[in-house]
Amino acid sequence: MPVYSFEAISSAGDTRKGVIDADSAKAARAQLRSQALVPLKVEPVSAQNPSVGNAASGSSGFFRKRVFGATALAVWTRQLAGLVSSGLPLERALTSLSDEAEKAPERELVATLRAEVNGGSSFAKALSQHPREFSDIYVAVIGAGEQSGNLGLVLERLADDLEEQQALKSKLIGAALYPAIVSLVAVVIVLFLVTYVVPQVAHVFAGSKRALPVLTVLMIGLSDFVRTYGWLMLLALIFGAVCARIALANPQIHEKFDAAWLNLPIIGRLSRSYNAARFASTLAMLAAAGVPILKALQAASETLSNRAMRSDAQDALVLVREGAPLASALAQKKRFPGLLAMFARLGEQTGQLPVMLQRAAKQLSTEVQRRAMQFATILEPLLIVVMGLVVMLIVLAVLMPIIQLNQLVR
Repeated sequence: MPVYSFEAISSAGDTRKGVIDADSAKAARAQLRSQALVPLKVEPVSAQNPSVGNAASGSSGFFRKRVFGATALAVWTRQLAGLVSSGLPLERALTSLSDEAEKAPERELVATLRAEVNGGSSFAKALSQHPREFSDIYVAVIGAGEQSGNLGLVLERLADDLEEQQALKSKLIGAALYPAIVSLVAVVIVLFLVTYVVPQVAHVFAGSKRALPVLTVLMIGLSDFVRTYGWLMLLALIFGAVCARIALANPQIHEKFDAAWLNLPIIGRLSRSYNAARFASTLAMLAAAGVPILKALQAASETLSNRAMRSDAQDALVLVREGAPLASALAQKKRFPGLLAMFARLGEQTGQLPVMLQRAAKQLSTEVQRRAMQFATILEPLLIVVMGLVVMLIVLAVLMPIIQLNQLVR
């Protein structure tokens, strides 16, 4: 049954907005009048909300905001899992979520999903019509849950996975936030001192015939250089960033860059563990949902943001397709931590591959959080010390001529 969005006025003069199921716009208006509402506008959901319609057709606008953010999708999945696990039919669960949605785009998207399910489409197929909102992995897990008849359980696991992803990202962002703020403040302070304070000192001592201290001369030269060529340096930096972005658009260059990134002392190890944890978690979730291992490996490899590790995962997929055990295939790829291959081997030996992969993902996530916090703990005081040294040099460059002048007066 088609879904229509409406705007109407109640008998008390209040404006009501929402969605309604009806065979036609005329029938929707009749339903509104039967509820003592005066319809002002009744339109099909896809026509009224371009974002939903475009998502259904697969297009993606650059500036269009997603209906579900990462956190909102996890919350929505958890709510749907609770309703379905309690025995509520999927259509009624979607109706309930549509009625309780606070934002119009979210309400209309859920109403569209409900209409497609009512029309005989599977839930996974309905979700696949909105690729901007629901990833291929999300759709694959839902489809496996429908086929196995355990949609509620699969939704619970999917919600757990989404929440764990968000928790890990939040902790990593939190660990990097303070050093980023300190670095930004340090750059602003140094630029202010170099471009404003140091020139004032140079102006005061410009008429002096006495030689200035070496540090002051160097600082004045640096100040003149920044003031004269600062805009050119900024333009060169922007140009370099654009060129790097264009170069990384080439898959081969991007893969080589990602491979080099993994070889960095601390950041490379964090990136390797983070990607491996994401890969293991997705693979465990798909395997537990009953997705065939080859399809699960293909989907899990797509979650790897590092192109070099993604290439290794694709190579492991080829080895598994040729008959090699999963643990053996992963062990041959040295970019994946040995912990992942070890747990995969234990899972294959005990027949509990999803459980063991989930444990590997948990341990890798814990390691990422621990190392990120250690790195942030070391970096924070180091940045403060470096900032203090730079400021001290600038202050000394300013004060040394004044001290020298005082000594001459005496």
